[in-house]
Formats: sequence, structure tokens, C-alpha cells
Amino acid sequence: MFDIRIICDPADEPAITRALTAAFDCDPIQRRPSHNGHRVRLYTKAFHPAPAALLNDAPEATEAGPTAWPTPEDAYATAPGITYEIAWTASTARTLTKNPHRGDVDREYWLRKAALLDRIALEYKAEGVPNGTDEVAANAARRLIAVDQDGEGDHGGAPYGPDHPATLAHPRGYVRQEYAVWAQNQ
Repeated sequence: MFDIRIICDPADEPAITRALTAAFDCDPIQRRPSHNGHRVRLYTKAFHPAPAALLNDAPEATEAGPTAWPTPEDAYATAPGITYEIAWTASTARTLTKNPHRGDVDREYWLRKAALLDRIALEYKAEGVPNGTDEVAANAARRLIAVDQDGEGDHGGAPYGPDHPATLAHPRGYVRQEYAVWAQNQ
């Protein structure tokens, strides 16, 4: 079982609902307005056997999923060291705490934080340390996806945008995709 959340235009809702119910055995789909009032949010729990590619014990199959996400090595090839990124993320968060009138946190913060947590989870997994960092990294990735869904289209979106089902199924793959695009433009 897994949770599905989709934010879409109201005109797309019938097609998305048909696609979801055709692809998965779903609980009833719940509909709620989005925060900006221009979209709708769809929520459901889906039941589907794991694809054969995800049952493979190879790290690439479980981390990236059966999609065209960049590998971690490609996505983070030019990334600063983890220690530097921890310091940058903490400093940015501290600045926001001290200056609450600054406004919302920008996308760069969520992208770099999600990428940092993804890299940490990958390191722990490579070292064989089971400590829950996979879920922490996935939650940070979901936060970036939510920011991109509510944003002004400032995401890379290739091959998958923030509303695509592959993104929702593999949030850490989406972070790698978006980080690779962001890093290339720095």
C-alpha cells in the first residue's frame, strides 16, 4: 500500500481519476481544494504489487526506480561536500528563524536540503547503516515536490514534472533530476 497525492487543474481531474483507478486498486479518491485555490488536491491509498524491477536487490533498481532519473553520481557530480551543505542549510535555516519577516523559504533551500539528505541516506546505505535516513530524505523530497507544485514553474521538469506519477512514486529521483538541472545552471 502507498499514499498518492496529486495536485492538478480541475479540468484534468476526471482523466487523472480514470488513470489512477485503471492503474491501481485504490481507496475512494478524496478531493480537496489546493492552497492557492486554482487547483485541486486528490488523495488516495493505492494497493499494487511491487514491480519486478523494484524487487531486485541492486541499489540502482531500488533507489532510482524503473524510470529515467539521473544517477546519484551524475546528479551530485559537482555538488559541494556534505559538510559544506550541512553548514549552508543550517545557516539558511538560522537566518529564517532570526528574521521571520523575510518571507517564505525559497526553492533553492528546499532543493539543496533534499539533495543533502538524499546524499546522506545514500552514504549510510552504502555503509550498511540502517537508521531511517531513507525516509527522512524521502520526506524532504516530498517537501520540494510540494514547493514545485505550488510554485511558478521554476523547476526543470524533464523528464518528469512535480505532478507526474513517476515523481510521486520516486521523490528522491525527482530531487536528483532537479539538482542536476540546478547545478548545471550555477
